[in-house]
Amino acid sequence: MPDILLTTIDLAPYLSAFLIGFLGSAHCIGMCGGLMSALSFSIPEEQVGRRFTLLLSYNIGRILSYTFIGALAGWLGFTLSAGHGLNILRIIAGLLLISMGLYLAGWWHGLTYLERLGGLLWRRIQPYSKRLLPVTSLPAALLLGGLWGWLPCGLVYTALVYGLSQASVSGSALVMFAFGLGTLPVLLVTGVLAERVKSLMQKRGFRTVMALLIVLFGCWTIWGGAGMGHGAHNQSGGHVGHEMPMEQSDQLTLPSGDGSEGESIQSMDHSHHH
Repeated sequence: MPDILLTTIDLAPYLSAFLIGFLGSAHCIGMCGGLMSALSFSIPEEQVGRRFTLLLSYNIGRILSYTFIGALAGWLGFTLSAGHGLNILRIIAGLLLISMGLYLAGWWHGLTYLERLGGLLWRRIQPYSKRLLPVTSLPAALLLGGLWGWLPCGLVYTALVYGLSQASVSGSALVMFAFGLGTLPVLLVTGVLAERVKSLMQKRGFRTVMALLIVLFGCWTIWGGAGMGHGAHNQSGGHVGHEMPMEQSDQLTLPSGDGSEGESIQSMDHSHHH
């Protein structure tokens, strides 16, 4: 029984990151939905299998990019904290999750400022992504996904802060890998059934429910980061990185990184919404 409990606790950060990626997929539809549609429409409708492999290749590249960024964040967290002050980072991650929930519901858009900061780097990367369009080969889709992983996105940044709090290269990389997997189902389906999924995700009630769940995850994260959720596992010498399960935590226009709405998929001059 203790072994089962320990395994559950150890897996909790990754399961939580997966759920946040899944719940935050409504945000991903706004940022990446247009690109998913463009990738899908670049292949004839009768070639369903090729469409799917192209979309899958893009998403693999995107998730690998998240994993690499997560490893960098884990190294930074380990270097800066040396195992101390991690709860502060978790509280920050919780606050970002709450902000993301409010953002998804349309109640507060403070995260756009954070995304604009990320836009400084994205403006250097975006020209390379333009050269890959239209995508007709698997290597090009894989590379485009790798570049797209650097797109300014509040949801990704929230997951990164949580990865940073793991203070471990492998732990943070796995958190971001799990987060990427959580976004995969909706984005894959969006590429195949773009209009239907987009219609569902943009329904006010659906987005509100997803937003409230993310807010709850954020509150739980803050609760654990403040030391309110430490239990027997922590007292028995459990790893400091797993004291409490933490949660982490795209329209057809795509983001430009400046927080403004873009025009079209062809121009690749996008808005801030993955």
